[in-house]
Amino acid sequence: MDRNDKQHPQKLSLSKSSRHRCNDWIFSDVPSDITIEISGGTFSLHKFPLVSRSGRIRKLVAEHRDSDISRIELVNLPGGAESFELAAKFSYGINFEITSSNVAQLCCVSDYLEMTEEYAKDNLGSRAEAYLDTIVCKNLEMCVEVLQQCENLLPLADELNIVNRCTDAIASKACAEQIASSFSRLEYSSSGRLHMNKQASKCEGDWWIEDLSVLRIDLYQRVIAAMRCRGVRPESIGVSLVNYAQKFLTKKPSLWTASTQPKVDLIASSVGHEQKLVVETIVSLLPVEKSVVPITFLFGLLRTAVMLDCTVACRLDLERRIGSQLEMATLDDLLVPSFHHTGDTLFDIDTVHRILVNFSQHDDSEDDMEDESGYESDGLQSPSQSALLKVAKLVDNYLAEIAADANLKLTKFMVIAESLPAHARTIHDGLYRAIDIFLKAHQGLSDLEKKKLCKLIDFQKLSQEAGAHAAQNERLPLQSIVQVLYFEQIRLRNALSCSYPDDGHKPMHQSWRISSDALSAAMSPRDNYASLRRENRELKLELTRLRMRLNDLEKDHVFMKKNMERSNSRKFMSSFSKKISKLNLFGHSSSKSSSVSPKYSQITGSRVVGRT
Repeated sequence: MDRNDKQHPQKLSLSKSSRHRCNDWIFSDVPSDITIEISGGTFSLHKFPLVSRSGRIRKLVAEHRDSDISRIELVNLPGGAESFELAAKFSYGINFEITSSNVAQLCCVSDYLEMTEEYAKDNLGSRAEAYLDTIVCKNLEMCVEVLQQCENLLPLADELNIVNRCTDAIASKACAEQIASSFSRLEYSSSGRLHMNKQASKCEGDWWIEDLSVLRIDLYQRVIAAMRCRGVRPESIGVSLVNYAQKFLTKKPSLWTASTQPKVDLIASSVGHEQKLVVETIVSLLPVEKSVVPITFLFGLLRTAVMLDCTVACRLDLERRIGSQLEMATLDDLLVPSFHHTGDTLFDIDTVHRILVNFSQHDDSEDDMEDESGYESDGLQSPSQSALLKVAKLVDNYLAEIAADANLKLTKFMVIAESLPAHARTIHDGLYRAIDIFLKAHQGLSDLEKKKLCKLIDFQKLSQEAGAHAAQNERLPLQSIVQVLYFEQIRLRNALSCSYPDDGHKPMHQSWRISSDALSAAMSPRDNYASLRRENRELKLELTRLRMRLNDLEKDHVFMKKNMERSNSRKFMSSFSKKISKLNLFGHSSSKSSSVSPKYSQITGSRVVGRT
């Protein structure tokens, strides 16, 4: 009642305008004998024209024949006063044009007033239905306009099958346009064969994409679902989804990028609820095909989904889609802000970790499929290996970016670094740089935590520049510095051995240099990977036997460091280098009495040379 009272002044103004409009077309010389009240207007009309066309008004008048009813209120009339005015004009025989902007209203108001063939021949209902089927459903733009009108006529417009007819017509028209554009791109080659012109745009028949962006999300969802059933290209559907999301979500810039508005206030607002519905619906409509939509767009949806607290299923679906094509992402994409506002990390580490897990699982599933099919690549690297290298570089850059955050916990940093398999990084310079930044930003770490962190680095895979920096890095634990110095000595020794042509080692190192930098053309990626795994197992066995030697080496280094501080002479450094060079952690010497097989000796030696 309160709401009606507040709208009372608006009703009076609409009633006056309605009377003024009625005076233009009703019979002014015949006094009115019935008043029709509608929410938003009052019409003074005559019974006879109305009861001759409308079954509903006829029944109401018949029920009050004894009391000579003069006033009728029509509750919840679809389309309000505007729709009733058109129906009243039709009852009076006043000509007006049926268009795509009013045909939905006419179908609904004729159904409400029961203006069917049962009460009058060629009545309003049949006229509107004929126009909808013969004119509107043949034109895509008209169908979209009718769907816009149906937004305020639901659920009656759905019950009258207006929405279904328009969505099916749009899907059929879009599919036909794509088929026609595909035929137009066919051309004959020089050999007389038909082929598709790749230079032509794939979206030539997709001019409807912009038209659909005006629809409300629930009706847009039904149109896209109809298109998928009709066989419209997934690429076209993807472009339409991107266009719709960007047009709708960027109305409020804070909803597409990082927001300064509190998360709770944003979700509680009506705009936030509407945005949440849009994001969840678009994610459910994304095609299953890979790379149909840009990965930057997927990250944009993910940021908005996290901020608006969308359903868990929605966010996990986005993370899975991103993980399947993570090699296409950039560092800016991975920097998902944290919207918790609880003094935690600046970036959402947990979300990125789940994405990396999805990527690793996807990469493993592809490897399993290749093993079952017996496929062997003739190229240097398979697509999955190339993707793994790109993602490894991306992760190292991401670690370097988040390492400076003082609130970042060691466990979260390490879980990101360990999310990729060991063979993903061919060089550990990026990982070393990220760990060095973390050590600089977290100076309160204990020696045990530093050792645990530095175990992630394979110092044998550092470049010469990174190795030189690590050898002088006071932030690294003592054991790590010793390993760096040892591998630098190994690298120097192999470089010197290659410089002597009579030594007989030069051909060996050159041949292994080729195999360590890239896969041999005669060997498949899977065979090469299996060979590397065997080598790694052998190296682990050797390293296990020599842990005690490393402990002794640490003790010697501490002792020598004390002597160095006392003497501070170059002679002492020279003796230290000679002592280091005599140690052999791989369990074999350069003499002919080596207990390890020559084949294994070549492998271990060549791995170092291959990186110099």
